[in-house]
Amino acid sequence: QVQLVESGGGLVQPGGSVRLSCAASGSIFSLYVMGWYRQAPGKQRELVATITSGGSTNYADSVKGRFTISRDNAKNTVYLQMNSLKPEDTAVYYCRASGVGPVYGNNYWGQGTQVTVSS
Repeated sequence: QVQLVESGGGLVQPGGSVRLSCAASGSIFSLYVMGWYRQAPGKQRELVATITSGGSTNYADSVKGRFTISRDNAKNTVYLQMNSLKPEDTAVYYCRASGVGPVYGNNYWGQGTQVTVSS
């Protein structure tokens, strides 16, 4: 019973920056590991980054050093700061909530937001 709404996508030039936001509602935000996934045309959905309630992060090798995931538990919001964007970053980006502890096994997807990197 968690609803996720992404925002912040759009068209950006190579080398530019975009910040995505994901607002969660419907449950206790701190009980979820949050993540960002992406799906490019013709490819499977892939993990981009995750962050625990305590702030521990993990990144895909392809985005290390360029992307930063963060969360504001008071606002029930997770962010993805995307810098030095490349055309291959073009994809639909999805927010993901994965339950921990008493809500383990409860997983939710947002509807996605399009990021297009092109000159």
